[in-house]
Amino acid sequence: MRVLIAGGGIGGLTAALALDHFGHEVFVFEQSSVLDEVGAGIQLSPNGMQVLNQLGVSARILKDAFRPKALEMRMGRSGRRLFDIPLRKSAINRWGADYLHVHRADLIQALYDALVARRPEAVSLGQKVVSYQKDETSVRATLDTGETVEGELLVGADGIHSVVRTQMLGTEAPRYTGMTAWRAMSAVSDLTEIPPPTATVWTGSRRHAVTYLLRGGSLANFVGVVERKAKHLESWTAEGSREDALADFKGWHSSVTGIIEHAPVLHRWALFDRDELPRWSDGRAVLMGDACHPMLPFLAQGAVMAIEDAYVLAREVSSAADLPDALKAYEACRKPRTSKVQAGARENASLFHRSNPITQLSTYGPMWMAGRMMKGFIHSRNDWLYGHDVTLG
Repeated sequence: MRVLIAGGGIGGLTAALALDHFGHEVFVFEQSSVLDEVGAGIQLSPNGMQVLNQLGVSARILKDAFRPKALEMRMGRSGRRLFDIPLRKSAINRWGADYLHVHRADLIQALYDALVARRPEAVSLGQKVVSYQKDETSVRATLDTGETVEGELLVGADGIHSVVRTQMLGTEAPRYTGMTAWRAMSAVSDLTEIPPPTATVWTGSRRHAVTYLLRGGSLANFVGVVERKAKHLESWTAEGSREDALADFKGWHSSVTGIIEHAPVLHRWALFDRDELPRWSDGRAVLMGDACHPMLPFLAQGAVMAIEDAYVLAREVSSAADLPDALKAYEACRKPRTSKVQAGARENASLFHRSNPITQLSTYGPMWMAGRMMKGFIHSRNDWLYGHDVTLG
């Protein structure tokens, strides 16, 4: 088929590679004129790496990635370790693929390079899909330039504020979660206290932070979430002040505050939650990734769920004779899993923010014991997530 893809982020580019892998002709339309996303780190768990292995881009991604030694949780102020679960060899042995930390821009560049090496004209930058029209045999996408392009399938990979979803299902009504997120990066060479070489969750009263390393350990990445009544923009590009970020994490371990102090820029945005969509497709138009199941950032699975979506979508539309039936099969396959991940992320939000000594002891005490005596048990709690391989099904 001739497939049009709205959005050239992680989901859109992976979808293009997967559809090309199954023999389709792909055209990606990305509104940004350059492929340089706002600096941010992402965690690529083994379930996402299985797809990237299958699409032949994992070696390129590994070149710029960081392999964390472990998953761990620490107290935000004291730095006391609650548990420390090995990752490097354990991830491969238990779940069949690497667990990596990657700069978002590096991942997008790797996906882009792999795609244009196969289809040099596949990506159009500075062009945004603003609407679509469909009939039983084709779909036409109108770009913000006024041009109309035609294909047999339109994939809405255009993110949390998806134009394709809005036309398909109307204006959404997201709910403010009462939480604001911070994001920052700093060169490790600028830091006095280097964060652990792990995927570390730092817990505290009504807030938590996550730190990890990128680009072979040369960059330190920080994400912080704070409960707050006043809400900000839901925008990854909105900036906040260093003074406000330091105030939110006053008295915390220097592994956290050091990144805030030395980061060139700090981004702040409000976290919103959304109801499950009634459907993901409309004739020959279909949604994927954040356009249909945006994730709160408490399981580190937003990008990986889009990567999984991409492969399943490509497989389903390649194996069914009827396209609308294939899109329904894709939704039936993906919706239970993405809904479970969304629910898990919501649950973690409260787990990380225990607000008084009694609830902290009752929650983190057993976790500390399990981390010392039953590391395999903690690994097993992630089997459903990290051990899932969509390329096998």
